[in-house]
Amino acid sequence: MRIRSLGVIDDAVVELSPGFTAVTGETGAGKTMVVTSLGLLLGGRADAALVRIGAEKAVVEGRITVSAGDSVVVRAEEAGAELDDGALLISRTVSAEGRSRAHLGGRSVPVGVLAELADELVAVHGQTDQQGLLKLNRQRQALDRYAGDAVAVPLAKYTEAYRRLRAVSVELDEIVTRARERAQEADILRYGLDEIAGVEPRAGEDVELAEEAERLGHAEALSSAATAAHAALAGNPEDPEGIEAATLVAGAQRALEAVRSHDPSLAALADRIGEIGILLGDVAGELAGYADDLDADPLRLSAVEERRAALTALTRKYGEDVAAVLTWAEQSAARLTELDGDDERIDELTAERDALRTELGGLAQALTDARTEAAERFAAAVTAELASLAMPHARVSFAIRQTEDPEGVEVGGRAVAYGPAGVDEVELLLAPHPGAPARPIAKGASGGELSRVMLAVEVVFAGTDPVPTYLFDEVDAGVGGKAAVEIGRRLARLAKTAQVVVVTHLPQVAAFADRQLLVEKTNDGSVTRSGVKVLEGEERVRELSRMLAGQEDSETARAHAEELLATARADA
Repeated sequence: MRIRSLGVIDDAVVELSPGFTAVTGETGAGKTMVVTSLGLLLGGRADAALVRIGAEKAVVEGRITVSAGDSVVVRAEEAGAELDDGALLISRTVSAEGRSRAHLGGRSVPVGVLAELADELVAVHGQTDQQGLLKLNRQRQALDRYAGDAVAVPLAKYTEAYRRLRAVSVELDEIVTRARERAQEADILRYGLDEIAGVEPRAGEDVELAEEAERLGHAEALSSAATAAHAALAGNPEDPEGIEAATLVAGAQRALEAVRSHDPSLAALADRIGEIGILLGDVAGELAGYADDLDADPLRLSAVEERRAALTALTRKYGEDVAAVLTWAEQSAARLTELDGDDERIDELTAERDALRTELGGLAQALTDARTEAAERFAAAVTAELASLAMPHARVSFAIRQTEDPEGVEVGGRAVAYGPAGVDEVELLLAPHPGAPARPIAKGASGGELSRVMLAVEVVFAGTDPVPTYLFDEVDAGVGGKAAVEIGRRLARLAKTAQVVVVTHLPQVAAFADRQLLVEKTNDGSVTRSGVKVLEGEERVRELSRMLAGQEDSETARAHAEELLATARADA
């Protein structure tokens, strides 16, 4: 990794070799920045406070060796990344304003993509993870992870049934709780539909009636106008001396007919006048028919206005026109059918809920059985690991229990509380020595014991669900003496099958490392390229002496450091 402007680190390169790498240095020298840097590369949360004071941005670049065909490579290639000689290049930039950018294999990617790759690349553990292990849900998750498909398969089925049960229960509660409101809604809809049915409106009827009312309201004026127009076109029988348009047009046509043969253009005009005469005759006939058919009956006008009033009463309540009223009626009828079916729906949902609760109880029992079986194996494996971590008489076990709840699901003849992960409360217990009662690790384990329990758990996981790299950030806190030596020895064994990086202050742990990196500040308080170096030979002895006694040149400390290195080499 190359780290620039991150915390106290100005510009440094950290080369992590295969096997076991220990990162050491004075308190505050920046050892934890190694953990922080890796966290950023793996999609961790960016924080502007990480940027070195005075710098515009912090940059972390990493090169991770991968194998073609791995799921990590497949996901990276899906994101557009390209491998560089069998390695995946990752970079993360954090600006002083807190903005973050991520690049994977030469492509800009969302930070979430890096987080997706994290679980399969590196397992990061620090003192905060120890505290997390104290939480019951984390302990259950650890057991489920160890159990693998034996728990994962029934848990997936349980989760699906649980979600469906929640959805059914919510819908059922809503229908029952809102029964009064829904009944009132149904009454309002039923009243409206009855009112509309009593009027029986037709689509477009309001437009037709408006036109008819306008016509009937002006019947006399319309009749007089049509009669006068007819007389002007076709003549008035009561005025035989009058000259009408039809007579004049006919005279014009006769005048042209006599000479039309002498000029084609005049003949065309004569034809057009003839067409006018025909059109005048048609219009005159229609005017006569219109005047005869015009109904000036005041009773009909009254009936039309009464009908329009009935339609207007509907449009005031249910829509701006008859078409909108009919649409409301159609939608309301469908809604009323839905509301009237509530009783039937309640019966259906109740039956489905009861069936799901029965199914959930069976799946919960399967989960409990699988967890119980896995807990015995898991506890035995962790107990065996603790024996190699200077806790030879410690015993780890799991308590798997349920809480009775009359509103819960039936499991084993009892109604018990249930949740999205089943009905089990899983708690990790520790008996540190013979005769001691098994107590929850939150109450029965010291800081050093908790560190070793967590390390033992990780080692067990490494055998069942391995990842390429393990990073431990001072998980040896609270440990010393023989226990520290045993932790170093166990980490060295873990490093035979995986890459192990440990940030530590314990010389007993660092002595077992295949490579030791020293992080040290310059005089101005920053860490530069020269501030992260590989220790070998005399330099490593001096650093272990400092860690042992705080004095690099102490002969006693040097002898002890050389003895630690010799012990580690012999154990390898």
